[in-house]
Amino acid sequence: MENQTAVAFRPPLRVLILYALGQLGWSLAGFAVGNLLIYFYMPPERGETMFPVFLYQYSILGILTLVGILSAFGRLMDAFFDPFIANWSDRKASKYGKRRWFMLWGAIPFALMGFLAFCPPVASESASNFVWLAGIISIYYFFFAFYVIPYTALMAELGHTAEDRMLISTLTSLTWAVGFILGNSSYALQSVFQTKGFTATQSLQYALAILATVAAVFMLLPAFFLNEKKYARQADSEHSLRSALTAVFSSINFRWFLLSDLMYWLALTFVQLGVGFYTTLMLRLDAGYAFIFSLTGFLCSFLFYAPINFFVKKWGKKPMILLGFALFSIIFLGLSLSRNLPFSGTTLLYAMGGATALPLAIFGILPNAIIGDEVVRAEREGGQNLAGMYYGVRAFVMKVGISLANLLFPSLLLFGKSETNFFGVQMTAVAALVFCIFGWLVFRRYDEL
Repeated sequence: MENQTAVAFRPPLRVLILYALGQLGWSLAGFAVGNLLIYFYMPPERGETMFPVFLYQYSILGILTLVGILSAFGRLMDAFFDPFIANWSDRKASKYGKRRWFMLWGAIPFALMGFLAFCPPVASESASNFVWLAGIISIYYFFFAFYVIPYTALMAELGHTAEDRMLISTLTSLTWAVGFILGNSSYALQSVFQTKGFTATQSLQYALAILATVAAVFMLLPAFFLNEKKYARQADSEHSLRSALTAVFSSINFRWFLLSDLMYWLALTFVQLGVGFYTTLMLRLDAGYAFIFSLTGFLCSFLFYAPINFFVKKWGKKPMILLGFALFSIIFLGLSLSRNLPFSGTTLLYAMGGATALPLAIFGILPNAIIGDEVVRAEREGGQNLAGMYYGVRAFVMKVGISLANLLFPSLLLFGKSETNFFGVQMTAVAALVFCIFGWLVFRRYDEL
């Protein structure tokens, strides 16, 4: 039996903003491990390697790499943790609230492990670095799930109406984008520290230490100050892990969403992993321009937040998601052909960065709102309150996609990641294009609430 534990008040805007700041924190805390591991441990080659060689650089079993295996392993560990923590969070009883308890204990170790992943103990190629990185990544992804899964469950619980859920998704999309932009500033900060005379390794480590501290502060703001028991619509849950998973996966509609979301994360992760390679090898610019590429896209995406909310009310969420997949497909096609286009690298960088604005805004806002709708659908149809598990399952699928991308991306780089042979880098953009086309085809089957 599940009963509402208390009547929750509809949260005012200031409370939703406070909540959204946690998204900025975890977006920033998750950036380095999610986007810079391959850049650091298998860096682009432009005459000489940017960073020292810390790990074995060549193929394993002909198609895999050590850094790819570690990245994929970490994401799979994270995906494994997600449903357990989601179920634990749904069932948790604490004076701080069932979600805030996890956020309070998870924020600092999450940020700290993200920094330590870039501090190999040996300054040259060594098995010790492999063991160190494997251990740090395992701990990092445990605390990633420990903070993020309960945090995202609050989206549905703080959103008392469909309009509230769209507003929360919009706010968290904005703060996620700010966190991602700050994360991309690591490239620029690295360049700044290098001009001061520090090595490339030291420069990146100093940049990431600063950003990890900022991330921890923002993650702790809602953990300390959000009154979860006052504003969150929550109910006691006695579902076992197995019964909760069965209930969530019983919705074929939600399964179509998950499959399309998997394709989106495969494509997006390929581009996030590749931004340093695309900037230096495809567009032939300095690595610092990777920050400008991301900054252009995300800043321009803010211009579309209000129009997206307007068009969702007019047309619904499904047509907008399909539009996002179509636009990303065109962009990735252009990126794969960029060395053959009659434009300068800077022109292409700003053009492609700006073109990503609308699809980034679409996918930044709508998926979390769609999951919130599915939580409400389940409550209406079956009386089940499983917000944590719905977001946990989505996180599981998302991380499977990211894991596969981290495994496949460096394998494609084996076909060429130098100025004279960039075929492998080019193929990563083609792969992202294929994923988006398939995501568009799958999401056509989704039935909007």
